[in-house]
Amino acid sequence: MTRFTVASFNVKNLIGADQEYYKFEKYTPEEYAWKQDWLADQILTMDADVIGFQEIFEEDALRHVVAEADVRGVAANEATVPDASKRYHKKAIFRKLAYTPYTDAALAFAPNANDGGPGQRRPGLAVLSRLGFEGTPEVLQVLPEPLDIPFRDLTGQDAGHYRLTRLSRPVLKVRIPVGGQVITLFNCHLKSKLGEYPRPEGAAFAPEADLTNYDPAGRAMGSLRAAVRRMAEAWVLRRAILDELEQDHPVIVMGDFNDGEHAVSSEIISGEIPFKNYAWMRRHDAERPTDRYTAEENLQITEDVQRVRLHSAEKLFVRKSLRDMVYTAAFGGVFESIDQIYLSRHFDPDFDTRLGEMEYFSVFNDHLTDGSHPEAPYNKLASDHGQIMAHLKLL
Repeated sequence: MTRFTVASFNVKNLIGADQEYYKFEKYTPEEYAWKQDWLADQILTMDADVIGFQEIFEEDALRHVVAEADVRGVAANEATVPDASKRYHKKAIFRKLAYTPYTDAALAFAPNANDGGPGQRRPGLAVLSRLGFEGTPEVLQVLPEPLDIPFRDLTGQDAGHYRLTRLSRPVLKVRIPVGGQVITLFNCHLKSKLGEYPRPEGAAFAPEADLTNYDPAGRAMGSLRAAVRRMAEAWVLRRAILDELEQDHPVIVMGDFNDGEHAVSSEIISGEIPFKNYAWMRRHDAERPTDRYTAEENLQITEDVQRVRLHSAEKLFVRKSLRDMVYTAAFGGVFESIDQIYLSRHFDPDFDTRLGEMEYFSVFNDHLTDGSHPEAPYNKLASDHGQIMAHLKLL
């Protein structure tokens, strides 16, 4: 039996000091030191075998944070883990206290193809793995061929199409060897809910950005554009997931989905939930009112849907523990989960031939605040996301 942990961590704009990443936004040396200190403590606390990071501008900045976490972890081991001379050195509690440094861990970094100069930077992704990688990590962002999504009017007439040529941020795909198995892991960061407002040629800014001339319809259209882009990106990720599932590869998908589990974009990634009994459903080619799918077709359809479906680690945990206080983001008094870890049915406890299962699910969100907490001003430096971690075992 092999146990391992995987975690997702949106660090919120990790970049070195005195570098303008967004317009007028940069860290002083003191602010960067504070942020590095906080991030190192979070990594030390999680102590995860595999971490998918989002909002990484510079690989070196991440390496510095991980190195600092190792320094603190080694010091903590010396203080809390008794040596072999103590009769209680094999006690489970002390083994759990021990931190494993990332000295020999593999790190894959995916820069953002949309990255620009000072004030116009765009963050990438990274995966840190104590278990190493099988093969070369792959980055998906600039599409080999544009994705054209056709639309039809309700009359059946052509209604144009939406074209996607690249993702707003990369998807990082790695293969991780675990206990004789190789697991495919996708780390993603989908388009945010911030509205997209096209800037007219020659204009200094988009009209919708001028809040002194508030345009509610225009800003709503910006939200619509962002949602369509996010759902299109979700489909691109789903297609890559299906390529792995069709080969019966165990799959883990993690990252900042910028949407909850029941949003359309998340459901595109996870796949459909099978209907209770397709034998109740009228056939797609029905010629009579009584034409329904057969019992054999019901089993076939259900298996086809279940085989490529992903399962929310959060919801597996809630079902197992009867807890409902999982959230990874807080804004305007709304606490919700927009960071997710999804598992293929290789880890589904209801799947008879599963390879493993999730034992526990951890959420690190004590630092989150919607503005009412005394530490709220420091949210610029700490992450505005909670970290999530799935504790898995292979059977």
